[in-house]
Amino acid sequence: MKKNDQHVSLDSLSIKGWRTIKNLENFRPSSVNILIGPNGAGKSNFIGFFDLLSWMLSGKLQERMVQLGGSNDVLFDGPEVTQHLEGELVIKTSAGLNQYKFTLQFARPDRLYFAEEAYRFSQDDRDTKADWTYLGGGHTEARLTEGSSVTAKVVRSLLKKLIVYQFHNTSDTAGMRLSWNVDDGRWLKANAQNLGSFLFRIMREEEEFYIRIVKYIRVVLPFFEDFELYPEGYNIMLRWKEKDSVKIFNAGQASDGMLRTIALIAMLAQNPNDLPAVLFLDEPELGLHPAAIDVVAGLVKAASLHCQILIATQSVSMVNNFTPDDLVVIERKGRDSQYKRYSSEELSAYMDEFSTGDLWEHNIIGGKP
Repeated sequence: MKKNDQHVSLDSLSIKGWRTIKNLENFRPSSVNILIGPNGAGKSNFIGFFDLLSWMLSGKLQERMVQLGGSNDVLFDGPEVTQHLEGELVIKTSAGLNQYKFTLQFARPDRLYFAEEAYRFSQDDRDTKADWTYLGGGHTEARLTEGSSVTAKVVRSLLKKLIVYQFHNTSDTAGMRLSWNVDDGRWLKANAQNLGSFLFRIMREEEEFYIRIVKYIRVVLPFFEDFELYPEGYNIMLRWKEKDSVKIFNAGQASDGMLRTIALIAMLAQNPNDLPAVLFLDEPELGLHPAAIDVVAGLVKAASLHCQILIATQSVSMVNNFTPDDLVVIERKGRDSQYKRYSSEELSAYMDEFSTGDLWEHNIIGGKP
């Protein structure tokens, strides 16, 4: 079944005890959600929760916990204050509500294990919700990944359609600067390490969308002519041609901003049927020219017709491309991250004088240090 054969969206979310998020209850995302706030407010922590979920669904929770510094670094104010990390997600489809919840319990010396894990599906045409299916406790990796029932498989499949993209790593050893398996290009990976393979697949199989991607890149990078993509044995490297030059350039020669621009445009301008159900981006403006930010914002709005999008940003240029209804303002109240929405109607008295970015910059809606 293609993704667009049934509408899939994150209907609501609850998080307790995760980093700066003490208690986020029943957060209801809309089609576009632009998370703004000062440094340390909790924007990246919000998106980081979904990154953790992705590792959990891959059976690698403990590996990720080691990378994050252990339970002391992920529990709200540490295990002395918080001993449980809880999450509950409701994913809505045309058939009904798919729910998954879990509680991770602190254990010495510095780890987390599952105290509770459960899932259920409730049909839209029923007055009462279905009973939870509980997966027990005491395990160190998610048991949903092992569930053999139809409901477990569907819930697991839907949760895997919530994808966090982050293209910050453009170091000399970053995957997108290196060659990659030519056959591994069906989906763009979360860090774009298979960018060359991904574009090569689109060039061969979906010319319409390949042309679209190239045209948008030319808007932002006027010197860009076209990609030069060809296999070298089993691998492929991202290469391109520039106008008025016979030289072929490779990813190792690209600036950080150029690589991120290509990755963002390739991801957002691909075939809409291949977009994830819910797409997360953490500070996509990093290293981008303001003109590039406007192009990316336009692609975000176009993509939001086909999938749900949540973006954490520090860019006024990015915010100016959206309405107050799209904003989620995040501020720290004491130790706790608080999430607030406004509507264009609430702010109508300001809209004749101020852009959306101005409302933020002038602290009318908060979200400033």
